[in-house]
Amino acid sequence: MGALVATSCLLLTMGQSFAWAQETGAKQNPPPNSSQAPAGLPNVPANAPANAPGETKKDDSGPMQQIEDRSKEAAEKTEHLATSELIRARNWESTWIEGVFIPADQPRVTPTGKEREQIYLRQTLTTPGAYMKRMFGAGIDQARGVPSQWDDGWGGYAERFASREGQFITANTLAALGNAKLGYEVRYDQCKCEGLWPRTKHAFIRNLLTYDRSEEHLRPQWALYGGAFGGGVISTAWKPSPKNAFANGGWGVLGQVGYGTLLNFVTEFSREINRKQGVRP
Repeated sequence: MGALVATSCLLLTMGQSFAWAQETGAKQNPPPNSSQAPAGLPNVPANAPANAPGETKKDDSGPMQQIEDRSKEAAEKTEHLATSELIRARNWESTWIEGVFIPADQPRVTPTGKEREQIYLRQTLTTPGAYMKRMFGAGIDQARGVPSQWDDGWGGYAERFASREGQFITANTLAALGNAKLGYEVRYDQCKCEGLWPRTKHAFIRNLLTYDRSEEHLRPQWALYGGAFGGGVISTAWKPSPKNAFANGGWGVLGQVGYGTLLNFVTEFSREINRKQGVRP
């Protein structure tokens, strides 16, 4: 009897130990369909929905794709910068010929002494247009072969350019001094009128007349043509014989009539000319 009770107690203890071992193993080793992901993998719920039909996973770009995108972006920026600089250069070049002027939508204000100095330097020395105009004139003299004593090569062209430049600087300096003394306007003012003929007439008249200190009354361009005549006379000093100071002065005046009218015409219609070239207003 005692042996039977002892045997029953032993079997009961073994059964409880076995049940406890199974429960502990289940906690440590969950089944495959458990929501807990294996070590090293993201924890994704078992009931997470699969990708919807037609939906693709987001493909993160790799290093090569990023380099390619950055190279493309840099190329686009470089192209945009180059285009902007070309447009800026073209817009800047558009002011080489027309020079300093008063737009039609701005009032005329008598320039100060400092402003006169800046206008003189810009019209005479500090802008590329001042030199390119003399280069063009020297080219015409080269083609005509005048003065005939100068040769037809680069040496002759250099002499003709230097002669043109010296005469131009002299004429501009005398005109600037005279206009400053008289208080006359030295800038061209665009016509406030409309139409080809009225504007062309304005450009021609403004080469002969300018405004006085009041900016209201027109006066003859005494200083401008006096400077042109004086520049022609003084250029006789370096031109070859035969020398005729009054003839050179007369040619200087005629050159101012023709060249000044052409310059005023280009300045008057600069907006239309620039629009044809694609230059901003």
